[in-house]
Amino acid sequence: MKRAVKEKELEKEKTEKAVSEEKETKETAASEKENKETSEKEEKASEKKKDPKDEKIDELNDKLKRSMAEFDNYRKRTDKEKSAMYEIGAKDVIEKILPIVDNFERGLNSIPEDAKGSAFADGMEKIYKQFVKTLDDMGVKPIEAVGKPFDNAVMHVEDENLGENVVAVELQKGYTYKDSIVRHSMVQVAN
Repeated sequence: MKRAVKEKELEKEKTEKAVSEEKETKETAASEKENKETSEKEEKASEKKKDPKDEKIDELNDKLKRSMAEFDNYRKRTDKEKSAMYEIGAKDVIEKILPIVDNFERGLNSIPEDAKGSAFADGMEKIYKQFVKTLDDMGVKPIEAVGKPFDNAVMHVEDENLGENVVAVELQKGYTYKDSIVRHSMVQVAN
C-alpha cells in the first residue's frame, strides 16, 4: 500500500511539474508577445513623429504618381479614340466609293466584243485596275461569294449543279476593310 501511495504522489508531482512548466511557457510567450506589441507601437509612434517636410514630400510624390498615371490613361484613351475615328471615317469614304467601282464593273462588262480592244476600252480597264489596286492597298478586299454557302440571300434559283444555299450569282460584291465588313454581298443562291 505504501508503494501505491508513493506512486500516486510521484504521479501527482509529475502532473504538477508539467502544469507549472506549461504555465511558465505560456507566461513566456505572453511576455514575448507583449514585448513585440510594445516595440511595434514604438515604431509606429516614431513614424508618426515624422518631420512635416517629409510628410509633405511623400504627399507630393503620391500626387505626382497619380497625375502621371492619369495622364498615361488619358493618352491611351485618346489614341484609341483617334484610331476609331479614323476607322469610321475611312469606312464612310469607302462606302461612298464602292458604287463607283460597281459602275466601272458594269461598264466594262457591257462593252461589246468588237470594241474590247479599242483604246477607250483599254483606258477604262486600266483605270478600273488602278482603282481596285488602290482600294486593295488601303485594306479593302472584295468578299468572294460565288460557289460558297450563304444563308441570307436576296433571291433563290433552281440549279442542279450547285448545292443548297450555295451562291449561284453575285448581284453586288461585298467588301471588307481591315477585317470588318463595309458592305455585305447581295447574292442569288441555289435551292
